[in-house]
Order: sequence, then C-alpha cells, then structure tokens
Amino acid sequence: MELAPLLVAGVPLLGWTTHSTVLARRLATARRDPLTGLLTRDGFTTRAERLIRRHPERTTVLLIDLDDFKAVNDTHGHAAGDAVLAATARRLATWCGTDGIAARLGGDEFAAVVLDAEHRVPDLNDLLHHPVPFGTELLNVGASVGTSHPATLLLTEALSAADRQMYAAKPGARTARRR
Repeated sequence: MELAPLLVAGVPLLGWTTHSTVLARRLATARRDPLTGLLTRDGFTTRAERLIRRHPERTTVLLIDLDDFKAVNDTHGHAAGDAVLAATARRLATWCGTDGIAARLGGDEFAAVVLDAEHRVPDLNDLLHHPVPFGTELLNVGASVGTSHPATLLLTEALSAADRQMYAAKPGARTARRR
C-alpha cells in the first residue's frame, strides 16, 4: 500500500478539521460573556427567538438591571463589581434552569427568556437582593426586573416592554420615559 495518496488527501483534511474546530470554539466563545459565562446579545437573540417561536404562550421575557451598580464599583472597586456581576449571572442561570436561557446584554443589564415563569418571578427578585460575598464583606445588591409575554410580539418588542416595566419598578423611578 502506498502512503503518498493517503498523505495527499489526509494532510489537507486534517488541516481543515483543525481549522473548523478552532473556528467553532472561537464562535462559541464570542457568544459567551467572558466574565459571567452567560450568552451575549447575539447568542441570546438566536436562542430566545427560537424558544419564543416554539412556545409563544408559555414564554416570559425578563430584563434585569442592577440597582446602584456604579456605587459598588466606586466604593469597593471593579473587582467587587465583577463579583456582583458573576453572582448575578449564577443566580439568574440557576433560576432559569433548563426551562430558559439567560444572557448578559452588557454592563449591568441581563435578560432571560423562560418557560412557565410568571409565578417564579418573585423568587428571582428575592435571589437578586441577597448580599454578595466579597472578601470579608457582604455587598448589598439589588435589581429591578421587568417582564413581558411575547405571545404576539417579536423579541425586540418584548424586550422593550420589559424595559419599560423594569424602569418603572426601579427605586425612585420617574414617570418620564427613558431615552
């Protein structure tokens, strides 16, 4: 058996296999937030739209914004802020379980799409208000949560509706619309 024909075919195939594996890992990494491990906006949008399409009557879209997050960074430093973001992500992902998906949209803003979650939202609110351990301290945290039910809405419209509800729920909320 002659090896030359096998090498001629096998070496390029091995190169393409390696290249596609590296590319797939980079794409997966790009869709995950490096600090929290949650999906980024792009990865979230694709999966959320699919979940809404499959179960429009059962989905709840949530938008979560940490309250006074800037004060944590200003008072305790960015490492403390990172600890709060990571703890929030873990709590949100745990709360979503296998019935939903969670994402960090940027800064201190998170989103989720979850099946049959309406009765569980108060539990999420409680979870997000537990202090976060940081070194020898416990950092008091809070979050505002807005929800929407996209049975007849697009994801973008559902996120906008959840955004309006979330800002209305913020401590000291103003009646004027944001932006």
